[in-house]
Amino acid sequence: MGSRTLFDKVWDLHAVRQLPSGQTQLFIGLHLIHEVTSPQAFAMLRERGLTVPYPQRTIATVDHIVPTEDQQRPYADGMAEEMMVAIERNCREFGITLYQPGSGKQGVVHIIAPEQGLTQPGMTVACGDSHTSTHGAFGAIAFGIGTSQVRDVLATQTLSMGRLKVRRIQVDGKLRPGVYAKDLILHVLRKLTAKGGVGFAYEFAGTCLDGMSMEERMTICNMAIEGGARCGYVNPDATTFAYLKGRENVPSGAAWDKAVAWWQSIASSADAVYDDVVRFDAQVIEPTITWGISPDHGVGVAESIPAKDTFAQEEWATIEEAYRYMQLKPGQPIRGTAIDVAFIGSCTNGRISDLREAAKVILAHGGQVPSRIKAFVVPGSEAVKKVAEAEGLDRIFEAHGFQWRNAGCSMCLAMNPDKLQGAQVSASSSNRNFKGRQGSSTGRTLLMSPAMVALAALEGQVADVRTVLTKSKTAAG
Repeated sequence: MGSRTLFDKVWDLHAVRQLPSGQTQLFIGLHLIHEVTSPQAFAMLRERGLTVPYPQRTIATVDHIVPTEDQQRPYADGMAEEMMVAIERNCREFGITLYQPGSGKQGVVHIIAPEQGLTQPGMTVACGDSHTSTHGAFGAIAFGIGTSQVRDVLATQTLSMGRLKVRRIQVDGKLRPGVYAKDLILHVLRKLTAKGGVGFAYEFAGTCLDGMSMEERMTICNMAIEGGARCGYVNPDATTFAYLKGRENVPSGAAWDKAVAWWQSIASSADAVYDDVVRFDAQVIEPTITWGISPDHGVGVAESIPAKDTFAQEEWATIEEAYRYMQLKPGQPIRGTAIDVAFIGSCTNGRISDLREAAKVILAHGGQVPSRIKAFVVPGSEAVKKVAEAEGLDRIFEAHGFQWRNAGCSMCLAMNPDKLQGAQVSASSSNRNFKGRQGSSTGRTLLMSPAMVALAALEGQVADVRTVLTKSKTAAG
């Protein structure tokens, strides 16, 4: 396909036409919907007498408002029950597949689609959710969209968008023990800022990415949107194909070989030209924690809250607001910051590998969650929950004072019973630390890896997971 990036190849293959506005009408191969941003879209279809011409290209699940403790229907929250009834009705009426709780396929939308083999290289993917960029880990270009655009995709299977520039983020080297994909993306956000990616697609590449699992790549692409990028992706390779092979909805037999050959062809060419290239050294990255009110307000665990004058002057007002809101002071060490709640889950870090790493830290530490701390683990899907329980991870969590829950978005955005109270501080493996994000207008969120959340829960404060893993390794040796 010539000397081009994956983004440009996939974009051009899905371009229906150029619009007078200068935008492209883009065909969407896979459309994912959930219960929160779809009801209004379906209402707009009915108002206009429109149908869904390609219902097989839309898959629905429920995740945002689903309670993770008591899932008995009707839900105690009347609004949540209304949303459930609405998506059930809409999917039934328009012939769309819905993954319900109890089906074995329900879960957070950006976790279940890869699990089911729905997300594949070379696709265009859209969903009424910001973190749709997750699917770019497979070599797809994936966009979070608004409710009116959900309507447009349902009605036409297309989306109108302006072409993006492409920035290659090259990360070479190997992450050190105790440093994870979540730390890498928080480090990238810190360096490039929350607005640095506006107008760009991010291509994540380099020897570090080459050595990562698909679940690690999904974590990184998930948070590309937090850097202002419209999407993030990784070129498909042998790791991608090994993950996909044998999954439901993935070609098999001779069709598999044909698919792999095509997937290989859509990867960025060796001589592709980028609008920008930024390089990072994986070995210098530390366990990273956010201290402020934006995902780019991050520091290494051994660092202190940064001074205002280390930021661009136009950011000073936001930085001062962050100090006040988080009740932290410049120069104060982030390590030792007390927490009240520990949440492991979300579309960023609710996969089986995340739960395994958290359990590993818990066993290495050996302690109990203090009684004043609420710590809970929410698997990202029913499939993840099943595997975790088969491996005994649930028993490890519960034996050390963590609550084990059902699949859902949970406290990532708190559109369900899982909410912070008052000015509680949360150690969270989710993706956003905005003011009020986790359910309380004064609640405070510290983003970190699931391993770091597990340790913070046991210690009651931010701690360095490397110390526990090092002690464990020394003892074992």
